[in-house]
Amino acid sequence: MRAFVLIISFALMTISCGSQIYMNPTNLKSAIDNKEFDYNATRAFPLDNNGVNNILNSFPGGGAAGRLLNLDPGYGFNLKKDLFSVYLPYFGRAFSANPADTSNGGIRFESKEFTVKQSVTKKGNTLLVITPRDAKENYVFNLEIFKNGSGFLSINSNNRQPISFDGNISAAKN
Repeated sequence: MRAFVLIISFALMTISCGSQIYMNPTNLKSAIDNKEFDYNATRAFPLDNNGVNNILNSFPGGGAAGRLLNLDPGYGFNLKKDLFSVYLPYFGRAFSANPADTSNGGIRFESKEFTVKQSVTKKGNTLLVITPRDAKENYVFNLEIFKNGSGFLSINSNNRQPISFDGNISAAKN
């Protein structure tokens, strides 16, 4: 009986350790090649840890500060052939901020003029470099898309410290 319980426990642990598939590989390749998909951010990795930790520690129950911030659903971007729509939070330091501009709390804009450069990494993942040309700030979005449909996004700006996000790819919504 003990051996049976051990075998079942081992089998369940092995199954739960498999990587999650976010999108069918055929659909994923098609979405990437067509440059039409949604990126859904699930976690944020701010690079200015001291500043973010000081702010988060000032809230009640401040022990929750850390390097990894779980995000609510709804953050990400939508890439289509003619539109790049971004709605992401920002945690970090902005070098020139306008306190009166309440709409500038995160990284939010729509771009109709942008470039997308596609390449393949050494590990066989797809790397997209998206550069909007008509946004208020100069952004460079580096998105590494893994074979299971997950993606790692890093954003560089001329006005803010870099920030990274973990998330997944899904089919574009109209």
